[in-house]
Amino acid sequence: MGNQITYNKVIITFIFFISLLVLHTESIRPPFSCDSSNKVTSSFPFCNAALPISQRANDVVSRLTVDEKVLQLVNGAPEIPRLGISAYEWWSEGLHGVSRHGKGTLFNGTIKAATQFPQIILTASTFDEDLWYRIALAIGREARAMYNAGQLKGLTLWAPNINILRDPRWGRGQETAGEDPMMVGKYAVAYVRGIQGDSFEGGKLQDGHLQASACCKHFISQDLDNWNNFSRYTFDAHVLKQDLADSFEPPFKSCVEQGKASSVMCAYNLVNGIPNCANFDLLTTIARGQWGLQGYIVSDCDAVDKIYTAQHYAKEPEDAVAATLKAGMDVNCGSHLKTYTKSALEKKKVQESDIDRALHNLFSMRMRLGLFNGDPSKLEYGDISAAEICSQEHRALALEAARNGIVLLKNSDRFLPLSKMNTKSLAVIGPKANDSEVLLGNYEGYSCKNVTLLQGLQGYVPNTMYHPGCNFINCTSAAINEAVDIAKKADYVVLVMGLDQTIEREQQDRSELGLPGMQEKLITAIAQSASKPVILVLMCGGPVDVSFAKDNQKIGGILWVGYPGEGGAAALTEIIFGEHNPGGKLPVTWYPKEFSKVPMNDMRMRPVASNGYPGRTYRFYNGPKVFEFGYGLSYTNYSYSFASVSQNTLQFKNLKVNKTTENRSALNIAVSDIGPEVCNKATISVKVAVKNQGEMAGKHPVLLFLRHSKAEDEVPRKSLIGFKSVNLKAGENTQTTFDVKPCEHFTRANTDGSLVIDEGKYLLLVGNGEYPVTVVV
Repeated sequence: MGNQITYNKVIITFIFFISLLVLHTESIRPPFSCDSSNKVTSSFPFCNAALPISQRANDVVSRLTVDEKVLQLVNGAPEIPRLGISAYEWWSEGLHGVSRHGKGTLFNGTIKAATQFPQIILTASTFDEDLWYRIALAIGREARAMYNAGQLKGLTLWAPNINILRDPRWGRGQETAGEDPMMVGKYAVAYVRGIQGDSFEGGKLQDGHLQASACCKHFISQDLDNWNNFSRYTFDAHVLKQDLADSFEPPFKSCVEQGKASSVMCAYNLVNGIPNCANFDLLTTIARGQWGLQGYIVSDCDAVDKIYTAQHYAKEPEDAVAATLKAGMDVNCGSHLKTYTKSALEKKKVQESDIDRALHNLFSMRMRLGLFNGDPSKLEYGDISAAEICSQEHRALALEAARNGIVLLKNSDRFLPLSKMNTKSLAVIGPKANDSEVLLGNYEGYSCKNVTLLQGLQGYVPNTMYHPGCNFINCTSAAINEAVDIAKKADYVVLVMGLDQTIEREQQDRSELGLPGMQEKLITAIAQSASKPVILVLMCGGPVDVSFAKDNQKIGGILWVGYPGEGGAAALTEIIFGEHNPGGKLPVTWYPKEFSKVPMNDMRMRPVASNGYPGRTYRFYNGPKVFEFGYGLSYTNYSYSFASVSQNTLQFKNLKVNKTTENRSALNIAVSDIGPEVCNKATISVKVAVKNQGEMAGKHPVLLFLRHSKAEDEVPRKSLIGFKSVNLKAGENTQTTFDVKPCEHFTRANTDGSLVIDEGKYLLLVGNGEYPVTVVV
């Protein structure tokens, strides 16, 4: 009897462990629909991959009950067992690496980390479209690998953030590619194509299938989170048509038209009295109609609820359902549609056809991702394995991005780089110098390898002393005397200062632009006491006013490292000791502290002379600057000249169109009146000669600007019209070519929001060189 009991226990234990194994196997199986082993459900037309996706989507929607339809309208869409449709989580993040934020990503299985690239503001400073694309392609492949391993519940990544960095105080400025609309648009195109598995030049996705889905956010004019009494949930951004046309809309237009983004996220805020997620003109007329969006539109999380509870735009909760669905939104991040769509139907505020329209877009997206074609491991992208995550190739790419993004802001008397041989001791001082988490910025994941800036420097100089200097990054108290004592003992001092996510982040805008607390006092005291000039390393997303350091002769070098990702420590160390030549350039203007007097809620881009409003971004701002957009030094010297320009006069005078003065002295012509044929013929080929006149090889971007010779408040002071990276050995020279398209690059918006070209003389600008081009209208 005892043996029988023992035997039974063994059998039960065996069955228990087998059950656990089966459950574990099921838990890591990636979710998909149309399992071929289910002969009933796999026979439905929506499971037939040979049929057009539109036809398949119509079929699946037609089979759903009303209750099933409603539950599919939110980010956490449940399974529908009777149809063999798996659950799907729409909310995953991948801003600069597969992120631990959002509800779709799990790092609790065999995959514990993913490659963490620099925060976007630093990656942007490389001005390198090919690099941006390669990073996004790596993120997309790691996302698909995590999905294949069962640790990603959806392949819809809600990135990139392509709002321009309009105000330096915005806590989410770190997520953006800077302040220039054209540049941000170029970043959007490169990122989207990489994530979605497109070729860099476009065209690979003719069949519509995606590696993963990218999302252009936040549509539109959302660049204020929580400032004074203004909140992103209720802020009504009063935006001029002129500014919408040539500042706020261009990145999104590029993202959809050229990048072929498969999603757009509508923002929390209102624009001119209408919530973005309830704006038919914005979502349907412009994004889908004019730009040709093929994909889905998602609300920012709880944005639909805010339309009712916070903005009071909707009088009843069902009105928010009706406003958003009828505007063209497809899926609600949050629960509002799950809770109130059925009652909105019963109250006849929406029709079932409004729901069907949204579901058609949602199921079409899941089909484009291959999730209705049976087991995805046997299909395209099914062979992307976990071996690609944290691969040597991807980690090397993260290091490359950090190296090429770090910006050298000051280098007095060629103080940098330091000699490794002659540096016997080092003092590293700063509250976050020994913190690896701070290197990642926000929307971060878990790094493949955690290395702090201190550890990176210790690898080069073993005799490295450390002191935090401040109690916290806000530096409400500083141990100045102790830090000074340590600084005096070292050959060289590296001060790691700046900001972190407690000071700038989502829902946390800054109120001022200086370094926080006693940081400035600490830096000055150490610089004054050190035996040699010190190195100031600035870690921040948004710009800070460091005029005091710029003018202090005891501060020999200043480096801006942004939030440089998991390769940041190695990159900084290589630059300080001359193993890499910095070439990054600022993608945003660095303003003086006094700019904080400008109300953050004032959305006007152009200056207003009558009341002293200075305007925003390098294109319109007419006040003093700490550092200019596009500024960045190198350890070598580059010279630029115009090798050739294909034409120096553009004639539009024979066109039978209306020409206006628009209360200005110069005539202008609407681009819509010129026509594509004339526009294409007007393209100017500009060849720029670049020479490395120094003694060190280097890679850096060549920036081509344009300005009107009679720039007024209505006209940009100058505009970036092209950028190309060059890699030159010491003494080497090359030529790089820019295709300048007047109907794109010579334009500005008039007060009605129409794009026009002004007559008169323009100047092409590169380095200190100018080349005149005349427009006749």
